[in-house]
Formats: sequence, structure tokens, C-alpha cells
Amino acid sequence: MSVKQDDVMRRTGLAIQPFAGAPDKQRLMACIRGEATDRVPNFEILIEDQHVTALLGRAAGNTLGVGGDPAKGSAAAEVTMRPMHARDYIELCQLIGQDAIALEAFWTPLKQVCPDGRIRPITDRSIHTRADLARIIWPTDDDMEERLRYVREYVAAARGTNLGVIFCGFCIFQTLYEFVIGMHDCMVMLMEERDLFEELMSRSADYYAELIRRAIAEGVDILFAADDFAFKSGLLVRPELFAEIWRPHFDRILAPARDAGLPIMFHSDGKLDEAMDMLLDMGIDCITPMDPSGIDYRDYKARYGHRVTLHGNMDITWPLATGTPEEVRQDVHAHMEVLKPGGRWIAGSSHSIVNYVPHANFIAMLNAIHEFGNY
Repeated sequence: MSVKQDDVMRRTGLAIQPFAGAPDKQRLMACIRGEATDRVPNFEILIEDQHVTALLGRAAGNTLGVGGDPAKGSAAAEVTMRPMHARDYIELCQLIGQDAIALEAFWTPLKQVCPDGRIRPITDRSIHTRADLARIIWPTDDDMEERLRYVREYVAAARGTNLGVIFCGFCIFQTLYEFVIGMHDCMVMLMEERDLFEELMSRSADYYAELIRRAIAEGVDILFAADDFAFKSGLLVRPELFAEIWRPHFDRILAPARDAGLPIMFHSDGKLDEAMDMLLDMGIDCITPMDPSGIDYRDYKARYGHRVTLHGNMDITWPLATGTPEEVRQDVHAHMEVLKPGGRWIAGSSHSIVNYVPHANFIAMLNAIHEFGNY
């Protein structure tokens, strides 16, 4: 047990068991590309603040932000909220065996002037007509620089640690239905003013394609693209229509990473069966988080495990939030039995390690991953 793991034991009474193989970005990148690794990598896109505090022994925010959670809304991703400090994130990864740190650019920074005169992200779902476009303040180089300065911070901090840097986000569809237009009006616009909807997505894609190009030039290692477009029974939009309206724009976002040879992960909640061939054809190397409400990991291993790396699926509802540590251990073992053979699985939760997951269960999951994950 390391000195830092010993500190966790003294503070919490919970032991992080020693694991083989120090954190190493080459392990994670090899797994994403379908190459052999020494052990199953573990990765969480978000570990919430109470778990971080318990592990580090000090308040350091969550793994996506200090002072808020950008995963939960565009307003939280304003300039006033920064990512977790890289030094804290690196210490956390070294403690739990995670191979990379990640920073986000989830929401397209579409802004407007609010009644109080302040310029804020559009979160009131008020863009419904072409006339409303006049109210939008479109992303600028300043918005790019706000993200890139943190990219540079993370890349510099990770240098010499063997940890990778993951750049994640680019929700051109979800930004619109969740914050800018609203779900119901979004579906109406798709049918009645498709050109307007596509213009909004296209402008977002222009911004993200250039942001990613610059982030790659700064030295990020992995792209974690995300855009929630499904629920537990299938896609939010008819698959043929969705491929027409979304793929060309998102494909431009991915192009710089494909051209640079970066591994590409893709996140959407829900059942992705109807989108899998499209995603694989776009060059996606890893599907995350294999939402168990719509995905049976045994089925996906059998159908797709030879074509793409799978990540996640350990259910935050049960056993992580409501089970016992032993039930968590058994669930990890069951996943390992199916997903570990042949490689191409990154262990992790079905979404994120939220605060309502008992800390003992998170530690049990980590220990089980390292107990059963060696090749």
C-alpha cells in the first residue's frame, strides 16, 4: 500500500488495494485501439466532489469542475467555473489507477444578452424561429481560448507522468434540445424547419471542428466525443432522419482526430443499436457508457466486441448506489467474465460516480477491477 493509499485508509477506514501496473496512457490508448494490455483499464468521466474529497483528504471539486458540474448544464460551464486543477486530478488518478485526466467542452457556447444586461449562455429554450437567430451571440476565438488555456495546463501538468489527456464534449444536438430550443420544439423544428435546425448544428460543428484541431495541436491524446441522442428503447429521432441531419456535422467534428490518428471514444446514453453501424463507420473506436437501461453487455460483447472497444455498464442504480460492497464486487466479476476476454473493455460505471453512490461501493468497484482485471 502506498503512502497516499495508507492516508485514505486512515481517514475513511476503506483500503484501496495495491494494483499492478502504474497509470499509463499507453494502456488506455492500446485498449481503445484493440491492442493487448497488461490489465483492464479503469476510467470515469466524472467522479463527484464528495468522493474526490474522501480520496484526496481535501476539497478539490469534481473531476470536471471546481465550483460546479458542467456535465449537468451549460450555465455551469461559464468562464467563472474552471476544470479541476490538474495537479489534484493527477494525484487522484495515481491513487485509483486511472490512466488519463479529462477536461470538457460539452456545450456549444451559444449566448445572449439577458434582461439584466449580462451576456450568459442560452438556457431558457427560447430559440424557435429564424428571427430568433439575431439574439444569438455566436462562439468566438475568445470562447476557444477559454478552453484551450486549460488544455495547455493539463498537457503541461501531465508531461512526465505517463498520464494521458482526454478532451471531451461537442454536444451539438443535446445543446439544442436541452438548453437552446427545448425537446418538444426541437422535434417540431426538425419536421417543419429542418434547414434552421441544421444551420444551428452546422454553426456548432464549425466551432468544435476548429477547437478540436487546435486542442490536438496543443497535445491532447484522446478524443471523448459526446452527444446524447437515445433513450432506453432507441434513438430520439428516426434513425434514417438522424443520420441525415446529424452525421455530416458531427463527422466534421471528428475529422481532425481521425486525421491525427487519435483514439476516439463516443458517449451517448440509451440504446444505440440503430446507430452502431453509423458510429463505427465514422471511425469511433470506443462506445461509452453502455447504458444498462437499454444495453445488455453480453449482447454487445458478442455483436460488437471484435469491432469496437466497450466502456462502462456497471449500473449506478444497482449495485453501485443501492447494493452492498460484496454485490459490487460480484457485479465487477460478472462483467470481467464476459468483457475481459479478448480485450477491448474499459471498466467503469454506467454513467459517473455520483455522490449518492456510497463511497465504500466505489472503493469496492475499484478494488474488484484491479483484483480481476490482470491479463
